[in-house]
Amino acid sequence: MTGHNHTEYFRDVRIGVIGGTGLYSLDGLKVVETLTIETPWGQPSGPVTIAETARGHKIAFLARHGPAHHVLPSEVNYRANIAALKAVGVQVLLAFSAVGSLREEIRPGDFVLADQFIDRTKGNRADSFFTGTGVTAHASFGEPVSAALRALVAQHGDAVPAITIHSNGTGVCMEGPAFSTRAESNLYRAWDADIINMTCIPESKLAREAEITYAIVCMATDYDAWRETEEPVTVAEVMKTMKVNAVNAKTLLLAALPALENAAYNDPEHALTKSETGSMQYAFQQPPEVQGLAEGREALRFIFPAYFKSE
Repeated sequence: MTGHNHTEYFRDVRIGVIGGTGLYSLDGLKVVETLTIETPWGQPSGPVTIAETARGHKIAFLARHGPAHHVLPSEVNYRANIAALKAVGVQVLLAFSAVGSLREEIRPGDFVLADQFIDRTKGNRADSFFTGTGVTAHASFGEPVSAALRALVAQHGDAVPAITIHSNGTGVCMEGPAFSTRAESNLYRAWDADIINMTCIPESKLAREAEITYAIVCMATDYDAWRETEEPVTVAEVMKTMKVNAVNAKTLLLAALPALENAAYNDPEHALTKSETGSMQYAFQQPPEVQGLAEGREALRFIFPAYFKSE
């Protein structure tokens, strides 16, 4: 692990978007820059695209699985993705993800603004910036998603009247890349889970560690495997719905963008980001004089320049 200078990439781009399966670019915005960013945790899934809105603000976009969808869910470098977005200045991050539905009322094509997660990954995903640094820190994760950002997005659901947007829901994050067995799908339903995907963990955990306000728009593509009256989900079924979802996702994003810009750039009270900004300040367990390895502190300075000063 080697350190890299955060200011080398800084662009004061306060809004970030992560595109999931089927959402590989932003339409309707002027691309002004494409950045290849090297972080202390390696390179992200692809280049970070900087676009300009109609109001002159900047927005950063990153395709979670790469621009050609060449990265499997368990192979995504989540730390590099979040660190790269943080490096250009992102404070508010709206992610999109394809999901399976575990509830009859969440139909394929519906969107869910998930507010809780159940982690069913297998521990082989790097899920903390502090691993290997010699620095011990604990982030609060009881509410893994920003309620304020979810509410802001929900207010613009009328922009896509053809679908239903559910204002909350519990998501299971499984390892993948195979879909669930029917028994697993029914188990998650018994746990009161509503949707299932393969990527919200550790992405949301890392966003919280990086003090980024995070929400995820979950786009239902199928009913997973629990419906005994139907065949289990197939890739062909997912892809068909996914194309429509991608169009609706872009419509929703463009509709919410003016309010998001106001909250990110024009609010002197910083209400949208207040809960996350500075949230790690008192999370470190050691006093500064014995805090971590020199190389570890150098890496952490990439995302926490205020907490880890140059030596």
